[in-house]
Amino acid sequence: MKSLPSIVPVLCLGVIALAACSKSKPPAPPPPQVAVVTARAQSVPLTRQFVGRLSPYYSANVTARVSGVLTKRVYAEGSEVRQGQVLFEIDPAFYKTQLDNAVAQLAQDQATYVNDRITAERNRKLLPVGSVSQQTVDNADAAERSAAAKVQADRAAVESARINLGYTRVTSPINGIAGQQLVTAGAVVGSSTNDTGSGGTLLTTVQQIDPVYVNFTMSSADLTTLRLSQGDGSVDLAKQSATTVQVSLPNGAPYGRTGALDFSDVAVNATTGAVNLRALVANPQRLLLPGMYVTLTANFGQQNNIFLIPQQALLRDTQGAYLLVVGPDGKVVRKDVEATGSRGTDWIITKGLADGDRVVVTGVQAVQEGSQATTTPWQPAQPAVAASASQPAGAPHK
Repeated sequence: MKSLPSIVPVLCLGVIALAACSKSKPPAPPPPQVAVVTARAQSVPLTRQFVGRLSPYYSANVTARVSGVLTKRVYAEGSEVRQGQVLFEIDPAFYKTQLDNAVAQLAQDQATYVNDRITAERNRKLLPVGSVSQQTVDNADAAERSAAAKVQADRAAVESARINLGYTRVTSPINGIAGQQLVTAGAVVGSSTNDTGSGGTLLTTVQQIDPVYVNFTMSSADLTTLRLSQGDGSVDLAKQSATTVQVSLPNGAPYGRTGALDFSDVAVNATTGAVNLRALVANPQRLLLPGMYVTLTANFGQQNNIFLIPQQALLRDTQGAYLLVVGPDGKVVRKDVEATGSRGTDWIITKGLADGDRVVVTGVQAVQEGSQATTTPWQPAQPAVAASASQPAGAPHK
């Protein structure tokens, strides 16, 4: 028979084993809680941002159309001028002499024509009585016709000389603002810059900047995406006036007037792969100056049947962008989506979501596809307000 001390350890081990078996398993943890938003299909303005450069509505070079010495600048540089207003004066002495010479030549040839006409008429009366020959009459008629043609040529020469004399007073071709003079008084200016006779000495430039053009470009890929973004499958850039443009000044301040699309090219630039676009914006206060770079937001209409989802809800992996959605049974489901752009703090989702889907916004790290989750409505974070702003002046801070 075994001794009592040897039995005691065996009994103790049995009691411990029974106690361990009698303990129950710990309860399973509850499903994680996530904040969700309910996806709702909606329509939003279809907008894009661009960087554009301003150019004048009209721009005209003021050039010398006759040669001579520039004697005077009549206008104030940088001032507004009217069409036909005299800007420069060229020494007119030579052209006055040419005009006087042409007028004198006209008078001489007119007198010759009168004599030839009288002679021709007299010979035609004498021909029936045989006092002159037919040859004499024919010669007199030819002389009359030649004198008449010479008078017409002289009149054209007088008009040409008068026009050249008028060109000595260089006028503005358009209404606008005249720029800085490029040639000073005393300089010799010419009517042509090369042997072909084209061009002339540039004196200044007149620009009309109310309204003003905004030139910008859009890549062909963005244009294709834009045309597929609307519900009807197209953006009709031919309806240019329906596309509005909002300009931001270089300092970031919004410009107070809205412009409209004025021109869209029908071809893609082979070098840049972009399409040239242009908008027209009113500029009565001349805040927009030619050559200035501005930021503009173009509104191309409505983008239909899209979903706005907070940016923190969108996830990406090697397969692309996706969202986690809590189904009716409480299980988390992955949905691959297409995000074509952003609007404020939301992504614009065009494909992959259905109306009524509950999209996980916060707590995405705590759940995975196929797991259970409990939901609560997501609330956007409110901007923090400084505590000192809510206290009266001079009150101590807590």
